[in-house]
Amino acid sequence: MTTLNPVRNPDLRDTGVMTKRAWILLLLNFLIPGSPQLIAGSRKLGRFGVSTTFILWAVLILTVITYFVWPTVIFTIASTPFALWGLALVLVFFAVLWLVLTVDTLRLVRLVRASRGSRGVLAAVTVLAMVGVSGGAGYAAYLAGTAGGFISGTFISAPPEPPVDGRYNIMLLGGDAGVDRAGLRPDSVTVVSIDAETGAATLIGLPRNLSNVPFPESSPLHAKYPDGYGVNGCAVDVCMLNSIYTEVELKSPEMYPDAIANGSEPGIEAMRDAVSGATGLTIQYYGLIDMAGFSQLIDALGGVTINVPNAIPIHADATFTTVLEYIGPGVVHMDGYHALWYARSRHDTSDYDRMQRQRQLQEAILAQFNPANVLSKFQDVAAAGAQVVKTDIPQSTLGYFVNLAGKTKELPLTDVELTPADQIDPDDPDYGYIHEIVAAAVAPIEAPTD
Repeated sequence: MTTLNPVRNPDLRDTGVMTKRAWILLLLNFLIPGSPQLIAGSRKLGRFGVSTTFILWAVLILTVITYFVWPTVIFTIASTPFALWGLALVLVFFAVLWLVLTVDTLRLVRLVRASRGSRGVLAAVTVLAMVGVSGGAGYAAYLAGTAGGFISGTFISAPPEPPVDGRYNIMLLGGDAGVDRAGLRPDSVTVVSIDAETGAATLIGLPRNLSNVPFPESSPLHAKYPDGYGVNGCAVDVCMLNSIYTEVELKSPEMYPDAIANGSEPGIEAMRDAVSGATGLTIQYYGLIDMAGFSQLIDALGGVTINVPNAIPIHADATFTTVLEYIGPGVVHMDGYHALWYARSRHDTSDYDRMQRQRQLQEAILAQFNPANVLSKFQDVAAAGAQVVKTDIPQSTLGYFVNLAGKTKELPLTDVELTPADQIDPDDPDYGYIHEIVAAAVAPIEAPTD
């Protein structure tokens, strides 16, 4: 007489035993893929499935431990295109393996031998598990591939720049191209100065109409404008800070022959020199945001909520005299269209008011958008970001900056606006004084001593 193993060699006539066996196999397939084959089917396939599952769990556990001990390593791997593409391939492999193992488990279950009432439930649970795990792994593979493509297309391959005086200074330009002007003109100029250790950040806003901007002696523009930009005229119609981009880009790009090869543009490099001369800071990196596409990015992230102190008009005409509608006052959740108008509106307002609103918008974005938010809408964010952002931040530094940004998010931001409110006359600025207040704003805070 042969003793039956209720899992590997069950009594096919006992529907109760077959139903219990079916649930056991499905549960094992969900917890340890490959184990149903190991105990009730092909042991070769089972060993492969179980080994792969244990390797996956080991990698996941190691990843979690590393994240808490040394998060920069995880951020660096997660922001490296080749690593992301490799992860996508692994996820596709796992999705296919799970699909194969689940279909084989369903074969081993022998639904026709289970009780009539349980057959539909068993089939439904199997399908849901198969779609959930294989579909989830497949979608994660798609996100990883998309992220790899976005990073590869947006960030450059170059060695990292070291911090200067313990800080990274990043120039952010809000580009505003229009039918009424030649080329792009950066109407928003900001320096984000970040402590390389603590993540403490200072936002320095420069008025677009800042005049007589000095250039560092190493800049090719210093030879052309030794006394400051526009002191003795310039090559475009208006001689102010945001005209420097236009002049160099359209009139003298040969001044910066290596700009494009280094992931930049002649006009951007000219602005880098100008901002460095104006603030006294070394600018390691830049980010150029196309304001016309900025609304797409806000929409992709689900909008932004801002407390609007005074009603801001949306213009209905090019002369900024007719109001189409108002934004606020009060707490307003804005889509991309309204957020862009909030940042750019010129009706009955000054450039300095706009600077303040733009800084408010930047801080709101930093505060409200977190990794989970971005991940849930990653496809749209990546598509919008690829059209909106241009930068020379190297791919190799992304992990470091992501980790640093996490620290920045937990700290208050310091704002410095180089405007008349800070005793700065944009028509006749005292750059020695500007350097002093910028240096004071970015100076590290000394820890109290006992």
